[in-house]
Amino acid sequence: MSCRKAIGVAEDMKKKYGDRIELKIYTTDSKEAEPYHFRSSTNVLFEKEFVPVDVATNRDRMDAFLSLKL
Repeated sequence: MSCRKAIGVAEDMKKKYGDRIELKIYTTDSKEAEPYHFRSSTNVLFEKEFVPVDVATNRDRMDAFLSLKL
């Protein structure tokens, strides 16, 4: 469930921030994910930095996180 929720939050942030962020969604077994050695199904990165799942799955927390980073 957290994976679907994180995708929804990410898509909402893309709508809000537009060209200021680039959104790419990969499965954990994708070639792009290999270098990260993910251990769970839900992993969110911002500029190669891990975003905690409790932030990535909450619209308000993710918005606050991005507001500080952008």
